[in-house]
Amino acid sequence: METELCTKIKDIGDYIKADVISLMAPMQHNIVEWVRECIEEIKEKRDRLIVILETEGGSIQVVERIADLLRHHYPNEVSFLIPSHAMSAGTVLAMSGDNIYMDYFSILGPIDPQIVSRSKGDIYIPALGYLQKYEELISKSKKNTITDAEIAFLIAKFDPAELYHFEQARDLSVELLKKWLVKYKFKNWVTTRTKKIPVTPDMKEEMADSIAKKLNDIRRWKSHDRGLTMRVIDKEINLSIEDFGLDKDLNDKIRSYYRLLQDYMITVRQSMAIHTAERYRGN
Repeated sequence: METELCTKIKDIGDYIKADVISLMAPMQHNIVEWVRECIEEIKEKRDRLIVILETEGGSIQVVERIADLLRHHYPNEVSFLIPSHAMSAGTVLAMSGDNIYMDYFSILGPIDPQIVSRSKGDIYIPALGYLQKYEELISKSKKNTITDAEIAFLIAKFDPAELYHFEQARDLSVELLKKWLVKYKFKNWVTTRTKKIPVTPDMKEEMADSIAKKLNDIRRWKSHDRGLTMRVIDKEINLSIEDFGLDKDLNDKIRSYYRLLQDYMITVRQSMAIHTAERYRGN
């Protein structure tokens, strides 16, 4: 099956005239080295890289390292293709692309980085949910409407050092998303979609800020795991997405490859995989 997978991913690359890497994994520190090794093994690199991305999210610091690594090897163009989902920090990673390819089934998510909580047994928890609850309790305290039980909960559950760590992760997520959108996604944006007004650098900055605020607004989306479809991203967030489903041949190749990859990972009982035409690595 690995031989067939390599054949299928090479076929995708030949069709779109780009190198292709599949990244199916949480954004955790152990995968950075895997990505580096797989990228370095691609010989005679093309000018473009397409990353087939599927992730539940994870560390924003890992996302930054992966984005920098990909740009080191492919300075001209890195794009992301989402066959199913790229949530949280995975959404931030997708925003570092020159293009984002989705179809009607694909989803991104609110940018809510997951942080290791030392006080809760080294488990990953959504930073924005943690901060939102803390801010709610502080607001009630200022209004003198907080209960004794809530005061006890506040003292027992919220560590000032962790709060600072979560705030830093939130701010870094927004900072990276804004920087990457302006530098990569908007680099060829020259006129507005409807009125065809020339786009200025200030307009790019303002649009990136607006997108970051919307994706960072967990109250708007109600849930860390809320799926944002291509239509929602286009209409509500005002971010242009490329629909790979419109190209029937490409769509067929992606679906055939993705189904086989999912079947193989289930067969060998692996929850993460990084794959190029040269190598499959899973765990």
